[in-house]
Amino acid sequence: MTQSVTVLGLGSMGSALAGALLDRGHAVTVWNRTAEKAAPLVERGARLAATPAEAIAASPLVVACVLDYAVLRAVTGSDPLSGKDFVNLTSGSPEQAEEAAGWFGARGAGYLDGAIMTTPEGVGSAEVMVLYSGPRPVFDAHEPVLAALGDPVYLGADPGRASLYDAALLGLMWSAMAGWLHGTALVGAEKTTAAEFTPVAIRWLGTVNRFLTRYASQVDEGRYPGDDATVDVQVAAIGHLIHAAGARGVDNALPELLKSMMERASEAGHGADSFASLVELFAGRVAAR
Repeated sequence: MTQSVTVLGLGSMGSALAGALLDRGHAVTVWNRTAEKAAPLVERGARLAATPAEAIAASPLVVACVLDYAVLRAVTGSDPLSGKDFVNLTSGSPEQAEEAAGWFGARGAGYLDGAIMTTPEGVGSAEVMVLYSGPRPVFDAHEPVLAALGDPVYLGADPGRASLYDAALLGLMWSAMAGWLHGTALVGAEKTTAAEFTPVAIRWLGTVNRFLTRYASQVDEGRYPGDDATVDVQVAAIGHLIHAAGARGVDNALPELLKSMMERASEAGHGADSFASLVELFAGRVAAR
């Protein structure tokens, strides 16, 4: 099922969004401050609007991916937008998303805030998540179209939820990748290539996934039975990592930070608890040293 869709903003990500919609056969109208950026999309069948107002009028669904929320408001103007649904994929904070939802709602428009969990080359893949939050009827009405951009994941009515998840998941990504890079540097000191190490690392992450599933219920309940490995055991284990890395000239700032947090948790009475008890530090329920 195809429909008319407008895309506002044709940076690398906006162009990828418009291209993915064209690939699925949708009628796509595009607008960008620099019209020349639209040329490759026009060659593929997109219609170039001369103004944002013309672009918005062309379609019932408007997908925006611009520099920031201030630009989004400037582009969409102050005129009533009754009958239009906006999907905002501009990066920002949960607070900005909530403000934007009120701004569009006051003008009679439906509004979803979203987060694209990939770089532009991943747009359009069913393996990639695109997170959405806002009114469920707006999501349901356009889910088949949004599926052209990636797997649409609805997170609830709170418009700031997608942005909040985006920030949390980026933190997870950076932490995991930094750990992998530290490990790669460690084994690389013994002439093991990253290509050799990475398949073993990926297999190990499968085990880590099972820990996450187990620890989720502990975090929700606020109980951390140390029946697998306690914080004190982890403190001893990370000491081996720090020793091995230090002996090979590998920077230990990351594991030293983790060790410090484990020690703080232990000093606060969580030494016999599971690693999940470190959430008490992150949540600010354990005083900083």
